[in-house]
Amino acid sequence: MVAVAQFYGSMVVLMLPLLCCVGIGLYWGRSSHPFGGAFATTLVTTVTTPALVFHTFVTTHLDDRALADIAAASVLALLLCAVAGAGLLRLAGLPVRKLLPTATLPNAGNLGLPISHLAFGDAGLSVAVAFFAINSFITHTVGVRMVAQAGARAQAWRSPVLLAAVAAVALRVLDVPVPAWLVETSDMLGAVTVPLMLISLGHALAVIPSKGLRGGTVVAVARLGAGLVAGYAVVHALGMPPDLAGALALQMAMPCAVVSYMYAQRYTDMGDTAAGAVLVSTVVFLVLAPLLVWLVQP
Repeated sequence: MVAVAQFYGSMVVLMLPLLCCVGIGLYWGRSSHPFGGAFATTLVTTVTTPALVFHTFVTTHLDDRALADIAAASVLALLLCAVAGAGLLRLAGLPVRKLLPTATLPNAGNLGLPISHLAFGDAGLSVAVAFFAINSFITHTVGVRMVAQAGARAQAWRSPVLLAAVAAVALRVLDVPVPAWLVETSDMLGAVTVPLMLISLGHALAVIPSKGLRGGTVVAVARLGAGLVAGYAVVHALGMPPDLAGALALQMAMPCAVVSYMYAQRYTDMGDTAAGAVLVSTVVFLVLAPLLVWLVQP
């Protein structure tokens, strides 16, 4: 018990930079200072995150087979989580189609990237980036199609994140050398991603409504519980190496994604419930994050 408490305390200290960034966003939102949310989101999604994805994929020490295994495990884990989440939503009497993306898709960007890097180093960041690319693609295709009207169109096939991932993988497969200036540029731009994501997350938590906390708690439990169980089940079934398995399981335990709330708010009448799910799951995750990291350590 003492060892667990010591590890918990050390993880809290290590997470302080992340919590400080989230806190800045919370303060900014509560203080009603001007915040270019649209600008930050556009910059992150179209410039800095694609740069981070590209740089990570072209410099990672993981081989192509490991990256393929991570991609396959990510899809299987998300599918298993969706099945479990649908069952929990149905049992709770909540609309499955409108809330399933919120209950299934984790916040693999704002929190997934920095925490995985913190817990597992460069290998963990590579896992997180691969998972994030797949999760982002599913979010903006299947996820938005599920909650949107039939006429709504997703543009994920032209997503800069997806294009950056495809370009980096193609260069690896074809063994094409990447110019040093391009690697350095993508490194510089990618380094901006995590702070911007964390500050934006804090700001979003400060301004999104909290009316749907009751229903949102059910969705939050489905996201955190089903996600962690699905992640563990898949990585053990596939026999992945301990460090990669732990990093992927941690990704599946992330809270509800803010973008899922945005889609629910825009296209359905369950926006308040989705907002409550984001609030509850994020607070619970931040409190339990050191314990979760301890659980998934190899």
